[in-house]
Amino acid sequence: MFMLKNVGKLLFGGSGNQESMIELPQGQLYLVRPLSPKGYSELIFKDATARIRRTAQDFQYQLVVQRVYEEGEAELLAEEEGEDAALDALAAAERDEKTFLLDEALHFRVESRPGSEKVLAWKDLSGDIGDVYEFVCEPSVQSMQVGAFERIARQCQYERKYRKVYSTATEEDLAQFVFDHEDPIPQASPLHSPTIARTIESTDAMFQLRNEANTSAKREAPATPPAVVVDKPDDDSEDDRQVIAPRDHAPPKTSAAQPEPQEILCMELGELHFYDFPSGAFVLQDSSVTAQVSDLGNWQYWLQIASKDRDWLGIPVIADINPVFNFEFLSFIFNQFTEDGSAYSWLLRFRDQKTLERFQEGLMRALWEQLNEIKWTKVKEQEREYILDAFEDLKMEDAPPIEEEEEEEEYDVEENDDDAQRSERYDTDEEEDDVETQPKDPNNTNSQLAVGYKYDRSFVVRGSKIGVFKHTNSNNLEFATSINKVETPGGKLFSPKKVMLHNEDRNMILQNEADPNKLYRMDLEYGKVVDEWNVHDDIPVVTFAPDKKFSQMTHEPTFLGISHNSLFRVDPRQSGNKLVDSQLKQYASKNDFSAMSTTEKGYVAVASNKGDIRLFDRLGINAKTNIPALGEPIIGLDVSADGRFVLATCRTYLLLIDALQKTGKNEGKLGFERSFPADAKPQPRRLALTPEHVAQFAYETGKPISFTPARFNAGQSNEETSIITATGPYIVDWNMKKVLRGGKAPYVIKRYTENVKADDFKFGTDQNVIVALPNEVSMVGKQNLKRPTRESIAGNFQRLSTPRRSSGRIGTTESGRYKLGKDEVVNSPY
Repeated sequence: MFMLKNVGKLLFGGSGNQESMIELPQGQLYLVRPLSPKGYSELIFKDATARIRRTAQDFQYQLVVQRVYEEGEAELLAEEEGEDAALDALAAAERDEKTFLLDEALHFRVESRPGSEKVLAWKDLSGDIGDVYEFVCEPSVQSMQVGAFERIARQCQYERKYRKVYSTATEEDLAQFVFDHEDPIPQASPLHSPTIARTIESTDAMFQLRNEANTSAKREAPATPPAVVVDKPDDDSEDDRQVIAPRDHAPPKTSAAQPEPQEILCMELGELHFYDFPSGAFVLQDSSVTAQVSDLGNWQYWLQIASKDRDWLGIPVIADINPVFNFEFLSFIFNQFTEDGSAYSWLLRFRDQKTLERFQEGLMRALWEQLNEIKWTKVKEQEREYILDAFEDLKMEDAPPIEEEEEEEEYDVEENDDDAQRSERYDTDEEEDDVETQPKDPNNTNSQLAVGYKYDRSFVVRGSKIGVFKHTNSNNLEFATSINKVETPGGKLFSPKKVMLHNEDRNMILQNEADPNKLYRMDLEYGKVVDEWNVHDDIPVVTFAPDKKFSQMTHEPTFLGISHNSLFRVDPRQSGNKLVDSQLKQYASKNDFSAMSTTEKGYVAVASNKGDIRLFDRLGINAKTNIPALGEPIIGLDVSADGRFVLATCRTYLLLIDALQKTGKNEGKLGFERSFPADAKPQPRRLALTPEHVAQFAYETGKPISFTPARFNAGQSNEETSIITATGPYIVDWNMKKVLRGGKAPYVIKRYTENVKADDFKFGTDQNVIVALPNEVSMVGKQNLKRPTRESIAGNFQRLSTPRRSSGRIGTTESGRYKLGKDEVVNSPY
């Protein structure tokens, strides 16, 4: 072994140049030949370490796998081979060490298999087609270590390819060294590889064995997670790494007591994993827990998770748990919010699909009954399946094929340095515009936003005032004027509850919350209310919408409205009441309508607080399609111009519904035009933040998710490509292409210092978003939105410098991606 070390110095320079950047301490090395007649698999090293180390040359790194001897084994081998073997150092190096230059030609990649087996693989460039080396990690190697190893490997490949330090690289630059699109890594030596941890076994005895092993491992685990190594953004010095001090984030130590149940809806065995913020991974806490959903009476329901030794958590079943089911990995992910404002994300993994299906039905029954106060047994079988399917982690049926270049999305938006997000404040008279740094009236803040279609103007409601902002050619906002008194023709001041631009953006329709049966017309050229319209003496207006998608750009005088149980047209030209009786559709039952939207052809979509959606081709008749409720009230509704997609906003998620019929006698028709068959309702795509992002949002803000009404980007010649909404201080932009193909976390975000009150796209583009904060208004370019990572979610974080460590061992790495099961469900104690 002494000779081996000296040969290493001879080949690679001194020990300083041999610095190991990171190491995986335990594993086996295989050479797998899936297509070779030489044999399928060969075990190279039974016990080995894998490391990445520097060489004497700049920007050159090696992947090194070295054999590890048991105590006394090396000496015994030397005695058997004789003195000549000790002198042949090169032969010894070949015998005990495999070295590979870290180049993209290796196609280095990492895979996690069922049972938390983690495998590193790379091509054998000197072998036959398909030959790969595989380093199979021991179960004791944590997923966070493997993730750090994979990231550093990409950074090294980047430096070799571009001859510059990786700190200049973006996430998109590093993504070119991800080779996940290739075929799965072939299994190495199936008879030799450990199998006990590959699947969740179907017997209670196996659960007990795994639990004992996990308990033993927990005793050996460090009490505090290691520091997190991340890119240093603005430094080209040799020491190009910094660390973020790990946050103190661990599972709650106490659990709420289990209330006395009236009925147990389901009770299943599974594994419990906890989402660890520092590592960005779900970490196994207990390999054998009982998950029980109970009916407490009075439409209250409870989820309790416990093992033989500990009650892990007990929470009410409400929409805030943000449930997601993934049948590919037999998993259920959800959130927990505690009384002190803390948020946590958990994962339950079950032994087989039938177990997960039983748990899903029990959990969804509880959630649906809690929201609707109707027994699940009264729901038709087809609607039950519809509701269950909507909460699965599924792709849409006709999702387009994944194109490689779409993963690295770039925005062709001109950046204007400091002007890219110019904000404006207003709360003064016009001649004092944009002077005050704080509002005079702290009781009034910005509440609503109306973006002009015909002219480049945006209007922001603030109490009984309306601020007018001009869109500049450099994609900024410029304060134009302020309408300081919104009052009725009789002189009564009021704060508009709802506003809508009308008649080529020359007018604005206003509603006074104190008088819901009336609407008002403001002449924007004069800046005053000039008409008061009584819609109907007995029908209050809940909300209103244009006659067609782009009617604001025309002189169309009429528009549409809804009450809690009716749809109608408003025609201001009528004398007396303005509601058109011939186009009134009134329901006997209280449907509790809450939102509406129209297409370019004038088709109408109406949603309710019960959560259902009706599609009409015109007013005055029954709906062509009725989309069942999933549970939560719908607070906002938008429709693509062609009527293909319906976008509904619930408090904790969005629903994207494809209204095009793809089979049957009405193939090619929209749900607005022809009814869907009873057994072929359009399946909604549920757009929700991933549960771990929900937990991080809540961890930062202390509040659960609460979306603003979501909208498509709009333009007469533009296709809908993006969806914008906000929750708390975050704006969230969904990419339609990625949503339709079922991508994980297909959204980008931006955090503000205050909660977002309203948001919408600038008309005619999806590259600029207008955002109203309580006391500011800004236009933000899409290039300023970032993928959701710990950094972008936190907004501001503090870096702590640290000298480079000679050991090079890194416990974890920042993770901005969410890959359920593959590399995040780990068989490793916290």
